[in-house]
Amino acid sequence: MACFLVSAAEAVIVTVATQVVIAHENKLLPQFKRETEAQSEHKAEKIPFSRKLRWLSNLLWGGSFLLAFEHVWHGEVTPWFPFLTAAGNPADTAAMLHEMSTVGVTMAVLVTAVWGAMVLVSSSMEKKALQPILAAK
Repeated sequence: MACFLVSAAEAVIVTVATQVVIAHENKLLPQFKRETEAQSEHKAEKIPFSRKLRWLSNLLWGGSFLLAFEHVWHGEVTPWFPFLTAAGNPADTAAMLHEMSTVGVTMAVLVTAVWGAMVLVSSSMEKKALQPILAAK
């Protein structure tokens, strides 16, 4: 009914956090110029944490959009107030809140866990790529 709102709320928080991290990275490293994907694939360098946070943001926004579309498709979200059909009836509202707290939270945690695995894999790949460079110095 409204499980996509949990992922959307996390996506908003992660998007704001990403902007804060980008500002912090730029403040600490003003000489650091962000390169395009084509330029950076020829060098072995660490991926900035802001880019990794953007991965999570994109996963959450994409999932929220697809879930919202599915709920619109099934008539659970309408273009008129109260927008969520379950919000019109108190009994349905309780079921909606229960779904948000179980299904919505589980999906958001699962997406975040998948992102965490992605970050671990990319970090290990970065370490492998940087070892010959560090050994040469």
